[in-house]
Amino acid sequence: MEAKNYYINEYAVVDEGVTIGEGTKIWHFSHIQSGAKIGKKCVFGQNVNVGNNVSIGDYCKVQNNVSIYEGVTLEDYVFCGPSMVFTNILDPKCKYPQVGADFYVKTLVKEGASIGANATIVCGVTLGKHCLIGAGAVVTKDVPDYALIVGVPARQVGWVSEAGKRLNFDENNIAVCEKSKKKYQLVDGIVKEIT
Repeated sequence: MEAKNYYINEYAVVDEGVTIGEGTKIWHFSHIQSGAKIGKKCVFGQNVNVGNNVSIGDYCKVQNNVSIYEGVTLEDYVFCGPSMVFTNILDPKCKYPQVGADFYVKTLVKEGASIGANATIVCGVTLGKHCLIGAGAVVTKDVPDYALIVGVPARQVGWVSEAGKRLNFDENNIAVCEKSKKKYQLVDGIVKEIT
């Protein structure tokens, strides 16, 4: 018998045809559906559902009570806070069901994005690299890289570093992250890391 290089709790359900990377941990009452691809060193908390054919990168952390539906893609280092919500259909109606991948509207969560507890991500958007979505926010449109997003409906209120610290730009549009000491520049509404 081949030794597993990941952990699946005895009360979790992992369907056939799932790929799980080295060092990943899947805790109790979670369900990973067929065709899902999960990278290395991810952590899935209690009661997480990963839908069919979902792609999840390396080093992601998905907290308790999160469902990642088919059509959602998480790149590396994505954080999903407790009970945050993804959707995959824009106009759901029980009387007019839309079942199957042809109906699903895709959502992309780029590298290093963090989504706070109880936030809702309406399908069809892209969350930029290293953005930070505040707890309870309802995101209905694309989010730029490094953006700080809060509220209902969600709006941008600032910028954050890769480490999640608020960036305060000087008169030259340069900011330094207090945690990592990395430098950032704001040009024409776009934040980039500089050396």
